[in-house]
Amino acid sequence: MQKTMIQELKVKVLEANLALVKHGLVLFTWGNASAILRSEGLVAIKPSGVPYERMQPEDIVVVDLDGNHVQGHRKPSSDTATHLVLYKAFREIGGVVHTHSTFATAWAQAGRDIPLVGTTHADYFSGDVPCSRSLTQREVEGAYEEETGQVIVERFKGLNPEHIPGVLVKNHGPFSWGKDAEEAVHNAAVLEEVARMACISFALNPSPDMNPHLVARHFSRKHGAKAYYGQ
Repeated sequence: MQKTMIQELKVKVLEANLALVKHGLVLFTWGNASAILRSEGLVAIKPSGVPYERMQPEDIVVVDLDGNHVQGHRKPSSDTATHLVLYKAFREIGGVVHTHSTFATAWAQAGRDIPLVGTTHADYFSGDVPCSRSLTQREVEGAYEEETGQVIVERFKGLNPEHIPGVLVKNHGPFSWGKDAEEAVHNAAVLEEVARMACISFALNPSPDMNPHLVARHFSRKHGAKAYYGQ
């Protein structure tokens, strides 16, 4: 049973990584998607530096939550430690995606949150998409990828990761998550699009705004007990 579940997880993770290419969220090998099998404490993730067009299910690497290699002949993504921190801290998530998509990364390089100024943004994020602080020299020179995860978790103090399923790591790029790898990819695509919309909006009007009641209505249409969007 465990072998079958792990194989299914690897296939889903492969599909999620290929979807990043389909949605134009990655170039070359710039990005990764993972998923967790909570019942077994196992994470499947993209192998490091392997071109998407050559990737097969057997290339997907499986590790435990301490980063120990469990299955696969490849090295896992260099961002694996960041993913593991997020899975440990945000117990409700089942998939994580990291990209260097253009507009979201531009906001990260600017060190700015993406302000909530439109209903498309509000359909998926209940507030601004937050940007983390700069990493210290000690954090960069130490367990860098793990520390990247820790600054994300630090930034989410007081925030609900289910209501804001993404973050910008300052000077680096976006991470997103969801109930599974497929939803994490979906949220990554939405994050890139709202980042692009916000760039255009601020170019047209340096001081856009949005009423809180409109934010609440759009978010609640898709989330929570009173959601009514869709079939």
